[in-house]
Amino acid sequence: MLQVFASSVLLSNHLRKPYLCPQALTPESVAKIGNIELGDFPLLLAPMEDVSDPPFRALCKKYGADMMFTEFISSEGLIRNAAKSTQKLDIYEYERPVGIQVFGAELEPMIESTRIITETNPDLVDINFGCPVKKVVCKGAGAAILQDIPKMVRLTEAVVKATHLPVTVKTRLGWDESSKYIVEVAERLQDVGIQGISIHGRTRSQMYKGEADWTLIAEVKNNPRMHIPVFGNGDIDSPQKAVEYKNRYGVDGVMIGRASIGYPWVFREIKHYHRTGEMLPPPTVDERVDAAAQHLEMSVKWKGERLGVLEMRRHYANYFKGLKNFKQVRTALVEMDSSAEILACLDEVRLNYSDADFVGV
Repeated sequence: MLQVFASSVLLSNHLRKPYLCPQALTPESVAKIGNIELGDFPLLLAPMEDVSDPPFRALCKKYGADMMFTEFISSEGLIRNAAKSTQKLDIYEYERPVGIQVFGAELEPMIESTRIITETNPDLVDINFGCPVKKVVCKGAGAAILQDIPKMVRLTEAVVKATHLPVTVKTRLGWDESSKYIVEVAERLQDVGIQGISIHGRTRSQMYKGEADWTLIAEVKNNPRMHIPVFGNGDIDSPQKAVEYKNRYGVDGVMIGRASIGYPWVFREIKHYHRTGEMLPPPTVDERVDAAAQHLEMSVKWKGERLGVLEMRRHYANYFKGLKNFKQVRTALVEMDSSAEILACLDEVRLNYSDADFVGV
């Protein structure tokens, strides 16, 4: 049973009609998380498990991401000094501002892991209350916390008190269609000290299906009690949509996840379109090869040959999306076990394909 608010508050939430046309930021407005200035329309790289590692973040930063987050880190794993968890603490000066994201379901591990994270000296600590995947939810963490709002508030307050750094939250509209309490949830989290919130426009039950609903994100942003920045997330896959959603829903910025996988240029393209109203040409074959090669080399350096090669495989399809007659090459790239072989194959791509070989890009 969901642990929620007083019945009168919930009833008002059910009766509330979604609305659009909020006041967008003026050009002079600057989004700030604590003392971190992010500009008038910041683009945030979403934390993504097995994706938003230092090699990938380096490319996203290069192409315009204003704020980035690590892959989420288990509070339990961190206090046990688990190798996978501690490695995710790696951040670099060129990434700043960068946040370290933590998830967990129990008070003491969240407090202790926050202290460990603070010693790493990121720019902020982010709490994951939005991950919908079963392995996280079945432990009572991630989006599972949306079933117990008082606990969500207690965990958040404890994290805020455990660090001098700004604390932000990433979450969803609610657990399911009948529990979209995000407007009240955002208020309560702000009341216990968070300094920014990113909201994915789906419930946990939706996972990543259907269309993201930004109307409730707009309600959070336009709640007169809210004074922290509100970032929208979900379905931003083009410069046009990013700017349209900024103007329609009035968010302080957008968080981009899946659209950046194998395509870090999405940040550059959105910034250019926001500034000029014009679309940049897509990246050339040379740019794509250079980015894929750089990504691979950094992955191998950071993770080692075997894991670096293995975890790069998910990116090649997007790096070369739209390239005619590429299926056989893509298959070869994901079957090769040696980074040297892959780099040689990428050099062949540079020689054998031209920008004219792209279709529908």
